[in-house]
Amino acid sequence: MLDVRRMQMLRAVVGSGSVTAAAGVLGYTPSAVSQQIAALEKEAGTALLERVGRGVRPTAAALLLTEYAEAIGRQVAEAEAALADLAAGRIGRLSVRYFATAGAGLVAPAMARLRERHPGVRVDLRLTTDTGDALADVREGRADLALVVRGADEPAEQGVRRAPLLDDPYLAVLPRGHRLAGRRALRLAELAEEAFVGSEWPGPCLDAQLDACAAVGFRPRFVVESEDYGTAQGFVAAGLGVALVPRLGLGSRHPGVVVKEVRDPVPVRTIHTAVRASAPPQAALEAFVEALREAAPPPA
Repeated sequence: MLDVRRMQMLRAVVGSGSVTAAAGVLGYTPSAVSQQIAALEKEAGTALLERVGRGVRPTAAALLLTEYAEAIGRQVAEAEAALADLAAGRIGRLSVRYFATAGAGLVAPAMARLRERHPGVRVDLRLTTDTGDALADVREGRADLALVVRGADEPAEQGVRRAPLLDDPYLAVLPRGHRLAGRRALRLAELAEEAFVGSEWPGPCLDAQLDACAAVGFRPRFVVESEDYGTAQGFVAAGLGVALVPRLGLGSRHPGVVVKEVRDPVPVRTIHTAVRASAPPQAALEAFVEALREAAPPPA
């Protein structure tokens, strides 16, 4: 196999016209350069230099190897520049898992910030409906980052490092003609006797609602279940009940509802970032997480 460093020495000799001149440029002795060229000739199986007076003349084989040495030199320089860009977060590829309500209100504005600051970073965004699948993708290296909602008392997942990103408070969604519709904010206990429209599957999001209600002495009486927050608003507008919807899940508000802040206590779900515990630092990933933090809505 041809030694790339020896090829670069040959390139210096051909470019300067002599072994002595090349040695001065490279910082070696002429004897050391000659030895390396002789070793390269053995690797190539052919003569590379011919003596001409006090200088040398490259053979056809030497000119051919010099062309490849120049190309290799350019590629190495490009590789070094690319590594520097990667280390600085100017380029890179990320695979991210996110859940639906984090999309428009969080991931989309974060992507806009990332593209403006780091246009060379490419992000593969994939919607997931199963937290377990998202965490498995992170743990097994199929994804660099997952956005998940996790309960405060849930044990840490092996092989995954979580960090809180933002608290997403629940708001009360009431029919427009509701008796409390004119209030600026509600105490959660004031909804104890109301019929509720459910909008959460069992899990940490629903637990956030149930735990807050339990803290003031009641359990919501769900009279209808819906698959998403938009559908829940429709049921509320029809007068079937009230609902608790996280701020990021409100989206476009139904004209038949009003939305009020909830106090004493505020039901909150906490959104976390999840990365592989053993993953090396990535500047591009750190830049994306920073963009997510900046895109997070300010506390109410």
